[in-house]
Amino acid sequence: MIQMSRKAWNNVVIFSMLLMIFFLNGLHYKLNPTDEKMGIQAVLPAQSFVLTLAFPGYKIERIGTSWRIELPKGATQSYSVSELSAMVSSWQKAQLNVIEKPPQLGEALSVARIWLATHELPLSFQLYQHSNRLILFDKHKQRWFELDEAQARALFLPILFRQQEI
Repeated sequence: MIQMSRKAWNNVVIFSMLLMIFFLNGLHYKLNPTDEKMGIQAVLPAQSFVLTLAFPGYKIERIGTSWRIELPKGATQSYSVSELSAMVSSWQKAQLNVIEKPPQLGEALSVARIWLATHELPLSFQLYQHSNRLILFDKHKQRWFELDEAQARALFLPILFRQQEI
């Protein structure tokens, strides 16, 4: 039988406990995966605080508790604070069906960049049309969402649909 000193036994116990902690921590993530591959998922993280929502040529910014929009030069549209708030709210509440990546997509119809208070860089979303379906690509998480025309209008109105109809 091997005789070990008290110090050696303490080291054995310490290393055993560390191995057990690493094993149980890894097992926890294997048993309860946090990301679901398919199904309906929220587009933005839960309870996200949107600072800015930008489209090509347009930018909606939070000013205190209100919103303002920067329009391109020569634009004649005007938007109320409630319309801007509704658009931002539709992004915060959006829950869409995750799908597999569709083959051979053309050019994006529109792009939305969203700055959140909890992220250093903006989240980027690209809207595509493929075989009479509308598809939203989440560049940050590399997810593809399928959405109908009403959902696309809620997320990209008034920017996309005042310029062209799908």
